[in-house]
Amino acid sequence: MKTALLIIDVQQGLCEGEGRAFASDEVIARLNLAADQVRQAGGLVIYVQHESTVGYLEHGSREWQLADGLRAEPGDLRLRKTTPDSFLRTGLQELLQQHGVTQLVIGGMHSEFCVDTSTRRALALGFPVLLLEDGHTSAGHAGLDARQVIRHHNHTLSSMSSFGPRARLVRCADLQLRNA
Repeated sequence: MKTALLIIDVQQGLCEGEGRAFASDEVIARLNLAADQVRQAGGLVIYVQHESTVGYLEHGSREWQLADGLRAEPGDLRLRKTTPDSFLRTGLQELLQQHGVTQLVIGGMHSEFCVDTSTRRALALGFPVLLLEDGHTSAGHAGLDARQVIRHHNHTLSSMSSFGPRARLVRCADLQLRNA
C-alpha cells in the first residue's frame, strides 16, 4: 500500500500568540516522528499550508511559513490551499493518483476545521486514513477546550463507516508502515 502523510496547516501563525494551538510544540515533535517513519517506508510527506490573499496567513508572510521546529526534507512536497478542504481546488487528488497513493496518514491543525474536513473528503474519495490521534490539535473555542475538541474528533472520525473506507486511530510513535 503506497502511503502519503498529510501534515495540514502546521504554520507559524497557528503556533504562537493568543490563538496558539494546544500543545503545538509537542504535536510538532510527534509529527516529525511520523514524517520520519513515512519517509523511511518510502512514502510521501506533504505539507499543506492554508493561505489568505491579505492579512493573517497571507502567502509568504512569516505566519504562513511552516512552524518553527517542523522538519521538512528536500524530497517532501508542499501544497497551498484556501479552504478547510485540502482537496478543494488544490490538485491534491491528482497528485496522490500520480504517485499511486492508496492510503493517507493525517495530522495537523486545527482538528475541528481542516483536519476534520480533509479526513472526511479523503474517505469520500476512497482513501483509508490513519488519523494520528496525538498528531492533531486545536486552540479550542467557547464551547469546548482543545482537549475536548481533539477527543471528540478522534472519536467521531474513527467511528464513521458510511464512506466505505475508514479512519483508524494510531499514535505517532506507533505508526508502522511497510512498503509505503
